[in-house]
Amino acid sequence: MKKEFEGKKLLVLGGNPETSALVRVANEMGVKTIVTSARHTDDAKKYSWKAFDVDGMDVPGLISLAREEQVDGVLVGVADILVPSYCKVCDALGFPCYATQRIVDVFSYKDVFKATCESFGIHGIPEFYLDAEMRPADVAKIKYPVMVKPVDNGGGVGMTVVYKESELKAAVEKALEASPNKRFIVERYMDGVEDMGMYYTFKDGYCSASCIYDRYTTDEQPGMSRVCLGGTYPSKHMDDYMKRMHFNVVRMFKEIGIKNGILMLSGFYENGEFYVYDTGFRLQGEAPHLLLESIYGYDQREMLIRFALSGTEGDAVDLYKEDPYMTGKWAATVWFLMKQGKIAKIEGFEDIVNDKRVVANVVRMNEGDTVPIEWIGNEKQVLTRLYLVCDNKEELAAAIQEYQQKVKVYDENGNNMLLKGFDVKKALKM
Repeated sequence: MKKEFEGKKLLVLGGNPETSALVRVANEMGVKTIVTSARHTDDAKKYSWKAFDVDGMDVPGLISLAREEQVDGVLVGVADILVPSYCKVCDALGFPCYATQRIVDVFSYKDVFKATCESFGIHGIPEFYLDAEMRPADVAKIKYPVMVKPVDNGGGVGMTVVYKESELKAAVEKALEASPNKRFIVERYMDGVEDMGMYYTFKDGYCSASCIYDRYTTDEQPGMSRVCLGGTYPSKHMDDYMKRMHFNVVRMFKEIGIKNGILMLSGFYENGEFYVYDTGFRLQGEAPHLLLESIYGYDQREMLIRFALSGTEGDAVDLYKEDPYMTGKWAATVWFLMKQGKIAKIEGFEDIVNDKRVVANVVRMNEGDTVPIEWIGNEKQVLTRLYLVCDNKEELAAAIQEYQQKVKVYDENGNNMLLKGFDVKKALKM
């Protein structure tokens, strides 16, 4: 890789495992990476040139750190909660930033995002009004089951499925505890409907629907957020989405002023209707960019790093080549979700380096690691994410099934630690 930014210093906000890959790419570009987060042991700090324990929410502390280290740019890692800090720090220091305060206000708070979507004809999940006082008149109007979640956190953190009124108070307290701004929403629990992801890339005001795909979630953890088991590309609802939703979404992006960066929308499909329920204006932990890199040859991590240090995404990014139908390819992400316990043995990945269908395998845990109870019900319980690109649907189905069958994880007593994968034949309509 050409080290065009040799010696430049980049401050990266956040240190989770998903951010580690971003740091490693910056290192390969010759960048001196400085990672900061509240936890001294965060994974991304292992790969950085320097590491600090300044909390990503501490904007004055981040500004002070950036000045002391004389950094050349700032970039948020894979953490929605840190995008507002990223915007404020860049603004204070005069660094390139793909977010503006208007964009932050819309995409960092689920309630504001939902209202903005509705104004452009983009429907959100039906909602029940409730605040922290939990007035009896408001509680009485709720029809169960519902999802209670913080407006400004993601990855399943602080979310609870509530099936009856007696469970509501604890769910509200959990959501408030996970919300930096102490705000939450109560929505219809969309059980039994189809889940989708809509991934957009922006360059100098041009918006590309990079990929639209179907997502599958686990039903083995009642009462918790339905953590993703994987996704298949392109979506079986692609035609409907492009006709009915895409242009409304693009109008919204243009009106609020998005010019550069990466944005994910998550939505449900039910009886011909789309319901958008979440967003993230940053590199995604789900990492569709790994599939795009395999198909189109450019790395969105490099793109964001280059923008942070120069204000431009670079000539390698040609969004006019992108096609939401994946240029005829079929692709998938396969997530392996863990149960609580200590990992003693992992099997099934031994020959992965020789498998041409596999474009990446992002490992988050290893033998000897422990999965605590608080990780269950959010994306921290992901062992690894496997990325596949194939020439046709049949080849993709065979690859997914092969790995779902041969990957095994055992605890110290020989018990299975993996949740079941998604139904491949149902997912791909075979």
